[in-house]
Amino acid sequence: MENEFLKTEEDIVKVLKTVYDPEIPVNVYDLGLIYKIDVDDEKNIQIVMTLTAPGCPLAAYIIEDVRMKVESVDGVKSVTVNLVFEPEWNRYMMSEEAQLELEFL
Repeated sequence: MENEFLKTEEDIVKVLKTVYDPEIPVNVYDLGLIYKIDVDDEKNIQIVMTLTAPGCPLAAYIIEDVRMKVESVDGVKSVTVNLVFEPEWNRYMMSEEAQLELEFL
């Protein structure tokens, strides 16, 4: 059963890497915007995420893209995306690849 959860989580990370803020050429996962992914026994998914800025005009679009793509993962029953602003996002939350892509390193 544990391997099944790990596979589901790996599949979720893969689809999250296809979600982009249209203003930034790096996916939301590598940007460090995904704080937590919880998978329960029935494969209901809870995602805790943030945005690069609280007033992001594309917030609804990005959140809906996350929800729809995670819902497309095989076996996922439901997806809830919780948007938070604590802790506040900063560039050090990005993966090394993202920092290189955005020329922060």
